[in-house]
Amino acid sequence: MTARTHDAFAFASFVTAAVLFPPQKITLLTLGVSIIANNIGGLFPDLDQASNRLWDLLPGDHAMGNALRKLFLAHRTITHSALGLGIVWFVGTQWLSKMFNPAYIDGTVVFWSFFVGILSHMIADSLTKEGLPLLFPIPWKFGIPPIKALRVTTGSWVENFVVLPGVGIYLLWFIWIHQVEILFLFRTIRL
Repeated sequence: MTARTHDAFAFASFVTAAVLFPPQKITLLTLGVSIIANNIGGLFPDLDQASNRLWDLLPGDHAMGNALRKLFLAHRTITHSALGLGIVWFVGTQWLSKMFNPAYIDGTVVFWSFFVGILSHMIADSLTKEGLPLLFPIPWKFGIPPIKALRVTTGSWVENFVVLPGVGIYLLWFIWIHQVEILFLFRTIRL
């Protein structure tokens, strides 16, 4: 999937998770940082590509991406696997959730937002013909649906005119169905 589709999947997943697992209390600052973390999480597994938009945010941008991507072996290896998820989980729970001042930002909410973004990325990529190497280093690739010919080609018209609008339609439908819960969430936000 393209970065734009991953952004849409991540945000739709963020809204869905916030409604299904609402935080007890949240600050406006935590919400803002969580939205950013979710967007970064939605692009994070593609750090193994030098063309990833996240590399643009660092000094040296694509040059740094080209140099560091050798650590990842190839595209869709460890960063798209259960092993990669486990590493992110371990590092995130040990570091990311504790790096913020809890008086202002709830690091646990930020970490979960980031992790939901990563999970949304993997779900979106499972819909592509390439599939996911969930059991990396075992070279088996998994996808939805299991028949490869029925999956989406990255960047194709199906992604751009069916999948991406479908995510938007889902998001509008979900917000409409859960508008009471979403309004309640907005009422719990404190400055």
